[in-house]
Amino acid sequence: MLKILHTADWHLGKRLQEYSRIEEQKEVLAELVEIADTENVDLVLLAGDVYDTFNPTHEAVDLFYKTLRKLSQAGKRPVIVISGNHDSTQFIEAPDPLARQLGIIFYSRYDTIVPPGGLTEDISVSRSDPGFIELSGKGLPVPVRIILAPYANEVLLKTYLGEGDREASFREILGSKWKNIAESYCDDSGINLFLGHFFFMQEGSKAEPEPESERPILHVGGTQALFAESIPPQIQYAALGHLHRYHSVSDIPCPLVYASSPLSYSFSEADQKKQVVVVEAEPGKTVSYRPIPLSKGRPLYRKTFDRLEKAIDWLQAHPHCYVELTFAADHAIDAATRKALLSAHDGIVNLIPLIRSSTGETNTGLQVEDLEKDMVSLFRMYYHSEKLHEPNAELIDLFKEVISQPQNQ
Repeated sequence: MLKILHTADWHLGKRLQEYSRIEEQKEVLAELVEIADTENVDLVLLAGDVYDTFNPTHEAVDLFYKTLRKLSQAGKRPVIVISGNHDSTQFIEAPDPLARQLGIIFYSRYDTIVPPGGLTEDISVSRSDPGFIELSGKGLPVPVRIILAPYANEVLLKTYLGEGDREASFREILGSKWKNIAESYCDDSGINLFLGHFFFMQEGSKAEPEPESERPILHVGGTQALFAESIPPQIQYAALGHLHRYHSVSDIPCPLVYASSPLSYSFSEADQKKQVVVVEAEPGKTVSYRPIPLSKGRPLYRKTFDRLEKAIDWLQAHPHCYVELTFAADHAIDAATRKALLSAHDGIVNLIPLIRSSTGETNTGLQVEDLEKDMVSLFRMYYHSEKLHEPNAELIDLFKEVISQPQNQ
């Protein structure tokens, strides 16, 4: 039996507005390493979005490398890392030749072939191809085959995979690529896995919302949602990254699982339980998997109050968190109330006034569901609220030019 730790979306260097999260990230990654050791896992899969930006800080890079060294147990346990849509492909793959000596493989480009040969004394890359590796050796109970699917938009895929049929859809290109790999390398004599950073859903189902802090994958550079049916039937477990909450997309053809980010990175993730996933797999059998909660870091809450005393009582009872606090009042929040609230807690990230109308109802103008609208729709709403009439076509075209959208949309 092979035990696997599946994690994703670390977003090292991520800030919550002016609040740094690096100390929390150190704590939660130390917890993750402890889980890997306690569970005695044989393999670690990191499904993209290692960093929060293409140019991470020195502190974020230092934390990443130190954590990987601990996860790899200095070369005894293989760790496979792919890039996500927040990562620079060049930055992720740059240390790969050196990292392989510790059993760590970085993969971010579809045309990369991981060199076959020994990683460590006990683990080797026995076979490889673009988008695929097989690991074997006395450090693993059975051979492990992994289809590698780092994030790539349609432009990058055409560069790596060739132009092919211009009418072929994004998901068809990927599905065909993965099918060919699985038919060539994946059988019941080993364990067959998929490691990817894409937006997966079941065909015909409603798409899961992407977190506010996440750069959207959908419709960027032609990228579409991928369907569970794109995963080859030979695959026993698909370790996914991008969505920040623990979520199982489907169990057909195999479990397609988002592990979640280790911390809540936006208030759209408030109250979420962050987790890693431990998978137990054997050749030719259905895997078993279970999420393990992560406890470190400050949780995020969205709270609404209409009385100062209740707000302060709650804030003082929950000192170790970040809060988006909405305060209902007849008029704007006065200076004394604002000072009292901010003095009661050091983690109030947003303080939002909720103004009551003359009928006693509250009105914020922008509603939570409006956050899912596109930029042009939000601009129309803002303009109407300020000018009390719709913007003309010329102004809309100018706005689209500013945000670099095609004017015919």
